Amino acid sequence: MRNAALVLGILGGVLAMLVGFFSYGYTEAIDHWGEVEGLFEQVRNVDLIRATSFFAPILAIAGGAMARARALWGGGLMLLAAALMYNGFGFNVFTMFPLGFCVLGGLLALAAGKPDEPKAHF
Repeated sequence: MRNAALVLGILGGVLAMLVGFFSYGYTEAIDHWGEVEGLFEQVRNVDLIRATSFFAPILAIAGGAMARARALWGGGLMLLAAALMYNGFGFNVFTMFPLGFCVLGGLLALAAGKPDEPKAHF
């Protein structure tokens, strides 16, 4: 379970990074060139989108990387990344796989109650 959580967390983080690049770039482009009425309009909360674009992939990748050694912490970070992505980007065609990978990886890491090492979660 820990290996699956590791792979899902890192993959979810990389996909979230792609969504983050485009989201951050979109907000920057609208600030630079301005809005086009009915076609390109600025999002309501620019700071939330920019913070989500930066922090969610980092949390997901770090959580995935920690899943083997510290499953509880890694699972918590992946679930936090998924919550941040859902809050910032919502659920749509571009975020469904990063969200799904992070949620499933986080749940698998938390479910790995019996560690591979003789060390428990705490």
